[in-house]
Amino acid sequence: MFSLFNTQILHVNETEIVREIATCTSLDLGKPSYQQRERGPLLGHGILTSDGAVWTHNRKILAPELYMDKVKGMVGLIMKSIETLLNSWKSMIEKKGGIADIKIDEDVRSFSGDVISRACFGSNYIKGEEIFLRLRALQEAMSKKIFLGIPGMRYIPNKHNKNAWALEKDVRNLILKVVSDRKESSANEKDLLQMVLEGAKNSKLSKEATDNFIVDNCKNIYLAGYETTAVSAVWWLMLLAANPDWQDWVRDEVFEICKERTPDADMIQKMKQMTMVIHESLKLYPPVLVVSREALADMELRGIHVPKWMNIWSLLATLHIDPENWGQDGLKFNPERFEHRSLQATILVHAIWGQSKGVSWPEFSHG
Repeated sequence: MFSLFNTQILHVNETEIVREIATCTSLDLGKPSYQQRERGPLLGHGILTSDGAVWTHNRKILAPELYMDKVKGMVGLIMKSIETLLNSWKSMIEKKGGIADIKIDEDVRSFSGDVISRACFGSNYIKGEEIFLRLRALQEAMSKKIFLGIPGMRYIPNKHNKNAWALEKDVRNLILKVVSDRKESSANEKDLLQMVLEGAKNSKLSKEATDNFIVDNCKNIYLAGYETTAVSAVWWLMLLAANPDWQDWVRDEVFEICKERTPDADMIQKMKQMTMVIHESLKLYPPVLVVSREALADMELRGIHVPKWMNIWSLLATLHIDPENWGQDGLKFNPERFEHRSLQATILVHAIWGQSKGVSWPEFSHG
């Protein structure tokens, strides 16, 4: 156990306790309150930071849109974003005479944001990209704030706070402008924004509460998806480059299954080699390094008394190389370990992805 300023933290890395935390459905185990206090302008009270009835309401609206059958339906819009990215790389290579050094991390982040913009805002995705850029600027501004954890510092009108407040206002206004345009149009959109709007409409909230609900959850959708997806994709590509045999096997598999056709959801499901590499990449380099929760009431975990307001941290990077779970080669790149063992079957899957009722998003699992 240790503390960061006035935040008390219990570090848990014992497998069975982590499993219990990951599968806990009690609303007494929730999101750390310090996240909302320190990252309020960035996260608001969306699904990433909310608890209790508010979290339940957010999940009820958003979760169905991220069930696997809905995700399969997004493959088409993902391919549009991929074509844009690949064409830009081809153009760079042609300009350099056939060989070019490309720094891909920023491109992959932009690609991830473009996919989320299309999924969230549909035909308004150009506006969505503008919101995405403002959110990235806000995220950077929040990362530069000093004195995190010191009470009252987030209210001081210093340079960093003023910049964050201005960006927060810009993001809010942009989202509400898209919402206003959507309500005035007769377009029959079936994107994430429309689901959020319908959920807010049926919630009987006040005008201000409705606006907050919409803005906060749109921000959360971006922030939960774009960085984690982009980082995971970059590690996956790096590992393939560092292991040319696996790169050849995955490439051959893709050519064999797609046969020069544009991949669809059914084709992707047949790519066993690629799936094994993705799972191994997530194991070695998890996009979320720490799973954090907070006891909202006194509770017990495997005989350990956890008092109210105690924060609980589990380090996934450590758990994923634990010899008891993965053997002595836990640090090595070995996709074959997933040949007969899906990621969903591992003991830590709930801590990683929260596979509650087929939802592929950590914060849809409350515990």
